Amino acid sequence: MYTFLGTSASLGLEDKLQLQAIVSAMADFSELLICSCEGTMPLDAEAIRRGCRGEATTATQLCHAELDRFRAIAAKDTPLTVGCTQQASQFSEVAAKSGRASLAAAAEPTPPVTSVQLESGGVVLVCGRDDAAVEAGQLLKDHLDVTVLIEPPATVAPPRTSDFPVAKGRVRNAQGYLGAFELTVDDFAEAAPSSRGALAFGPSRNGARSSCDIILDLTGGPAFFPAADLRDGYLRADPGNPAAMLRAVLKARDLIGSFEKPRYVAYDATLCAHSRSKIVGCTRCLDLCPTAAITPAGDHVTIDANICAGCGQCTAACPTGAASYALPAEDVLMRKLRAMLMTYREAGGKQPILLVHDDSHGLPLIDALARFGDGLPAHVLPFAVNATTQVGLESVAAAFAYGASAMRFLLRARPAHDLSGLHKTIALATSVLTGLGFGPAPQVSARLGRKEASCVLRSANCIARHRFRSASSPSLKGRRLEPSKSTSRAVRCVCPACRHARPAHCATTRIGRCCALSKTPVCSVAFARQPAPKMSSHSNLRSISTPSGRRLASSRKRNRSAVSVAASRSE
Repeated sequence: MYTFLGTSASLGLEDKLQLQAIVSAMADFSELLICSCEGTMPLDAEAIRRGCRGEATTATQLCHAELDRFRAIAAKDTPLTVGCTQQASQFSEVAAKSGRASLAAAAEPTPPVTSVQLESGGVVLVCGRDDAAVEAGQLLKDHLDVTVLIEPPATVAPPRTSDFPVAKGRVRNAQGYLGAFELTVDDFAEAAPSSRGALAFGPSRNGARSSCDIILDLTGGPAFFPAADLRDGYLRADPGNPAAMLRAVLKARDLIGSFEKPRYVAYDATLCAHSRSKIVGCTRCLDLCPTAAITPAGDHVTIDANICAGCGQCTAACPTGAASYALPAEDVLMRKLRAMLMTYREAGGKQPILLVHDDSHGLPLIDALARFGDGLPAHVLPFAVNATTQVGLESVAAAFAYGASAMRFLLRARPAHDLSGLHKTIALATSVLTGLGFGPAPQVSARLGRKEASCVLRSANCIARHRFRSASSPSLKGRRLEPSKSTSRAVRCVCPACRHARPAHCATTRIGRCCALSKTPVCSVAFARQPAPKMSSHSNLRSISTPSGRRLASSRKRNRSAVSVAASRSE
C-alpha cells in the first residue's frame, strides 16, 4: 500500500513523519560539489543549492587541476555528494585514501538484492551446419570441453586430429540455463574414424539426449529458446558472419566457473490467484513471460530464477502482489521517484516530464546527448530503472501524484522481447488518470514528443558519428541518421486509427507505416539505430570464481565431452 501525500491539512501523523524523514535525509547532504567540466556545462549554483537543500561548491576541473581541493573537502567528517558520474571511480579512490569510506550516490538507500548462483564446468555443445562449427570448436578446445554437432545434411571435411568429438544430429528441443542445459537430438550419429574426403557417420537414431553447460548455436536457423538473447549460456551467431561468430566464441570462452545472477522477482505463492479447485483463474504472468521462466504448479505458479531475465512484466501485471520486483523493490523505487520530483519542485521547476529508461540502452543515449549536444531539456527528468517493462500502474500513478506532467518511456527500436505488458499498463493508466481528472488524454506514452524525440535522435546521430569516425571504411564516414520514412520511423509503430501497438494485419509495418486506416506512421518508441545487444542478460552475471588453469588437458576434454555422447547412446 502506498499513500499519496496531499495538502498539509490532509496529512496524517504517519504521512508527516515520512515527509519529515525525506526532508531530513535531503538536508543531511550538507555539502555538494559540482563541476562545470572546464566551463563546458553552465551551472546555476543557487538553483542547485535551493533544490538540494545543501551548500553547493562549484569547481571547473575537480578531477585534475582542483583535485587537492577535493581532497581537503573529502577529509572533513561531513556528508559529501559529488555531482560527477564520469570520474566517480577516481573520486571514490581519493576519498578512501582520505579516510572516507564511500561517497554518497543518492539520498535514498537501496537494500541488497538476493542472488542465485550458476555453476558452469565448461562443457560446450557447438551446433552448426558446416565447417564453421568445427572451426569454432578448434578455437575453444584449449579452454572448454567441446562437442560439435553438425546439422544434416552437411558435407564437412574431417579434422586433421580428433581433438574433440564430432557428431551429426538435429536438435528437437532444448531446456535449461547456464550450467544445466538438456537437449533432445534426432538423427543422431557419431563420426566414423575412417572418414576420408568428408565426414562419414554411423547409423542414426532419434531421441538421443545430451547435457552441457553452454550452447553455441551456429546453425543460422530458429533459436532453441523463446527470447533467446535473454537466456544465459545460450549464444547465437550467423555462421556467415565471421566477426559475429568470433564474438560468440569469445563470450563462450569466458562462461566457465561460478556466476552470481540477481533474483529479479520476489514471489509469495500464498498470494497467487492462478488456480483454485483445479479451475484456472489468472494467467497474466504466464502470458507475458518472454523466457518461459514461469510455469503452472497446481494452485499457483513457479518462477525459475535461473531462467528469469528480469523484464518485470509479471510483477507489473500481477493483480494480487504475489510477484514483486526486487531490483530494486517497488517501495525503494517509489521513494526515489518521490525524492526526485519533490526536489525538482522545491528548486522551482514546473511541468516536469519523467523519462523512464534502462541503463543498458537509455543511459548511453542520454550520456551521448550530454557529451556531444546540449543534453535533455531542463524539464525532462531521466529516471533509471533496471528494465522499463518493470514499471507498473502504481509507479505511473505515483509519478502524477508527485507532480509529473507527463511520462515517457525510452525503448529500443528493436526490443529484446515483446512489450505487450508495458502497452497494457499504459492503456490502463490512461483510463485511470482520465477518470481521476488529469485531462482527456494523460501524457503517459511509449512515444516521445517532438522535442524529446529530436533530442534522442541527436544523441543517436552523435553515437553514429563517433562510431563511423573511427571506422576504416570510407563509405561509412560522415553517415547521418535522418528521420526518413523508411528508417527513423521506428520499426514498431502505433496506428492512430486502430491503436494497435504492433498491428498483425499491417502489411507495410516493415517500412514503418501503419494499417490502411491511417496514412501517417507514428513513432511508438524513442528511435535509435542501436541494435539490441546479444546476450543482454549477461550484463547482470557476475563471475565469482574461475578455474586457476584455463587450459584443460586433452584427455579431460575427451572424457568430459564424451559424457553427453555416452548419455545419448544409453537411451
